[in-house]
Amino acid sequence: MIDRLAVLGATGDLTARFLLPALAALRAAGQVGDHLEVTAASREDWPAEHYREWAATQLERHGGDHPAEAREAVVASLRYLRADVTSPADVAAVVAGDGPVAVYLALPPALFPSVITALHAAGLPAGSRIVLEKPFGEDLAGAQRLNGLLADLLPERAVFRVDHFLAMATVQNVLGSRLANRVLEPIWNSTHIERVDIVWDETLALEGRAGYYDHVGALKDMVQNHLLQLLCLVAMEPPITLGERDLRDRKVDVLRSVRPLAERDVVHRTRRARYLPGRIGDREVPAYVDEEGVAPKRRTETFAEVELELDSWRWSGTLFRLRSGKALGTDRKEVAVHFRPVPHLPFGHHGEALPNVLRFELEPEGLVLDVTGIGARAHELAPVSLTARMEPQELPAYGRLLLDVLNGDPALSIRGDEAEEAWRVLEPVLAAWDRDLVPLEEYPAGSQGPPPRQR
Repeated sequence: MIDRLAVLGATGDLTARFLLPALAALRAAGQVGDHLEVTAASREDWPAEHYREWAATQLERHGGDHPAEAREAVVASLRYLRADVTSPADVAAVVAGDGPVAVYLALPPALFPSVITALHAAGLPAGSRIVLEKPFGEDLAGAQRLNGLLADLLPERAVFRVDHFLAMATVQNVLGSRLANRVLEPIWNSTHIERVDIVWDETLALEGRAGYYDHVGALKDMVQNHLLQLLCLVAMEPPITLGERDLRDRKVDVLRSVRPLAERDVVHRTRRARYLPGRIGDREVPAYVDEEGVAPKRRTETFAEVELELDSWRWSGTLFRLRSGKALGTDRKEVAVHFRPVPHLPFGHHGEALPNVLRFELEPEGLVLDVTGIGARAHELAPVSLTARMEPQELPAYGRLLLDVLNGDPALSIRGDEAEEAWRVLEPVLAAWDRDLVPLEEYPAGSQGPPPRQR
């Protein structure tokens, strides 16, 4: 295990909300101890003690459910340096020390190329690792350039392109349910499955993130990385093992099998929209274009939907619908597997036999199977839902990711070719949207999104 962690961008939202609580969770679980050195670097000219006070406040706010002694241990382990993360000299001071270091880029993706260049000039000790948050590049060409820079710095196995969705227990349960139960795998194909909806709808609006979100939008922020990752887990062939090579090879196979979208496909199979003023619960939400920091001329979407098909023996004829939206009326975060209807109903039964749906609920965690049974009256069909609630995972998603980084296990990180294939899938969508071939629709905040399209 590496015992040095350097966080670049250590005063940002990612560090405050996720990385510091993840370190406290690892402490509380006994996964790391006093041997772990954490160097925090950012541009703020703060004394070290001021940074520790800030970190303690953030831990109380975002990680208050962890034991006080674990939080205090994390704060005590922090060393703060003011640094320009694009300066080789400043970066060299951050990573200086004995032995390998894990460098976490908790930074806006636009800074990645210059920071990686600075790390290359500064030099990293042998055995070091680098961690990058999504989105990985802004397009296919950008991802390829970034991969080239990383390849000059470290071997692929030392590069962790992390997506915290992959470390969520319920996301991993998609694989567990498929591969550890004989009842599912024989029917996990287009013969039995008509459609898969991969949905991340949230009631949260912009919440002060215009500096990041207004430059990416829903398609890049959610669909291009998170939801395509979920698609891979749903559609992949069973790997021989869950080791880094086997698992990631099968995920790349899925992305390569996505049928390329022609221009006419993008027009008919994608949607984009942004929210108008509205009410969500007890709060009034302004229109997206009126949110602080938003540039209306960018025409950034807050809702994106893409329909994909896979050219493979297993999935030919199954539709995969990926959808994500902000400021909607209800939270809906799930993978919903819709089975085809039964071909025949026995004579004498009344009512409708709805197609079975298996729902992997992502937040909160749960598993629901919608089936049809006999209702209170004889010969009358009625819907039945079988529900299971999952035990909370021991470590939060970011805790699991940090532990994998420190232990050098890249199985849940995204390989370079996988990152490029994900961009290849959506390049036609980005190009068509840039040309306004798909209208930018609107929906009131607090609604269920834009009205259904007339087929």
